[in-house]
Amino acid sequence: MDRRYDRIIAVGLRRWKAHNLRAILSSCTREVHFVADAAQAEKLRPTARDAIAIWGATPGPALHALATATGATLLRLEDGFIRSVGLGSDLIPPQSLVLDPVGIYFDATAPSALEILLQTAAFDDEKLARAAAARAFIAAEGLTKYNIEARIPPRWTPQGRRVVLVPGQVESDASIALGGTGVRSNLALLEQVRAACPDAYIVYKPHPDVMSGNRRGRTARREAEALADWIETECSIVSCIEACDALHTITSLSGFDAMLRGKPVTTWGMPFYAGWGLTEDRAPDARALLRRTRRLTLDEIVAGALLQYPLYWNEADERETNCESVLSSIAHNRNMLEISRKLEGLRRGPTRRLIRKLRTLTRAWLGTNSRDRWWN
Repeated sequence: MDRRYDRIIAVGLRRWKAHNLRAILSSCTREVHFVADAAQAEKLRPTARDAIAIWGATPGPALHALATATGATLLRLEDGFIRSVGLGSDLIPPQSLVLDPVGIYFDATAPSALEILLQTAAFDDEKLARAAAARAFIAAEGLTKYNIEARIPPRWTPQGRRVVLVPGQVESDASIALGGTGVRSNLALLEQVRAACPDAYIVYKPHPDVMSGNRRGRTARREAEALADWIETECSIVSCIEACDALHTITSLSGFDAMLRGKPVTTWGMPFYAGWGLTEDRAPDARALLRRTRRLTLDEIVAGALLQYPLYWNEADERETNCESVLSSIAHNRNMLEISRKLEGLRRGPTRRLIRKLRTLTRAWLGTNSRDRWWN
């Protein structure tokens, strides 16, 4: 994908996020500017060779009008699918980043560069072989987006019943608003899954951002226990996927994780990996299904979503790299943290996590250009 721009004018990013993204964005442009709002962006006089970047899906009318008037590319930023060892909500920098000039992958109401790529691209044998190797490496190393949870076997006792995993999501996330359909909460999802699978052993796993306390969305324990047979709070999502028979989700990336490991996936919303013939889709009226007419293999989806769509970043050398390099780096760093028994500290201990956040905020405050204006 072409990611070169004369300037990237990033609007509305918090100071810590701008600090974490400055270097990776600099690989795509000769200048990066961080400004607070559309008025400050307009003062920089963007041209058709520039990009106006926002975090997430919705630029707002003023930025949309500015991009239209100047011809600048409206660029939406988001974390990649294999991101880091540690949570983004703990201010840990990403090793992959999406820069989408069309839409954004979690907004199923409109096309994205990923959707267009999957709908139209020709994936040659070399690309498919790389995709198969990446998929095998991810499965063998137990990798996922954040890579902080304990890789221990679950303690479930299904007693021969079919195990259906239901991963929780952060209900305020735009992926629910823009990718969900009739099911928009964790409790509603559990109700649908119990109705669809009355005899199954249902395991509900809350989202790691919710468990960490960084994000809202904690489904009431009593209500969840009335529908699920087990509430999983210790094992990694990978351990849960490996031990389940099937996964049901609204739009969670864990559905993609399950596909990479050969598990049947049912979607109740319209995530980027749905609608291509590999998932059971319970959102038949989703508009995205009218656009996603191609039938894809798993390696074609992997080639598009992992090899081509994100930008990958080597944080040690501060340079752009490829998917395979980041997979190897994340696996190595995660393994070293496990051996040194420091991985636990990335997901537990509010005091230690707060100290890490304060260090990042301090570096962001001291290390940025004082002429930049910031959104606080």
